[in-house]
Amino acid sequence: MDTVNRSAIVVTPGQLFLDWLHRVDPTSEHLTLADVRQEPTIYLLPECESEEQGFEYLREIVSVIFEEQLNDWYREPSAWPAERDLRVFRRWFECSFHSMIVDLCDDPLEHEEI
Repeated sequence: MDTVNRSAIVVTPGQLFLDWLHRVDPTSEHLTLADVRQEPTIYLLPECESEEQGFEYLREIVSVIFEEQLNDWYREPSAWPAERDLRVFRRWFECSFHSMIVDLCDDPLEHEEI
């Protein structure tokens, strides 16, 4: 068992995200908040000593994460909100930071470009 020199942020869609999705994609009207929260995305970040430090890093990359979250559900950028800064992100998504990442596998980590 090894610790990994990363921190993590778990990003979970909130009600404003679901409201937007229902507006732009009529085929999503059956989805509930529980549905879109079923499989949150976990992003690895550089090691952060505190949640405050994690939010500072998030501020630098928030548009990348915001756009990935939108694209995962609706691939038409013209329908995405124009403002995708940290303030809007924190209203649309819940996030939690984790500073202790433990690798329980013996297999080496593999990286796949997405």
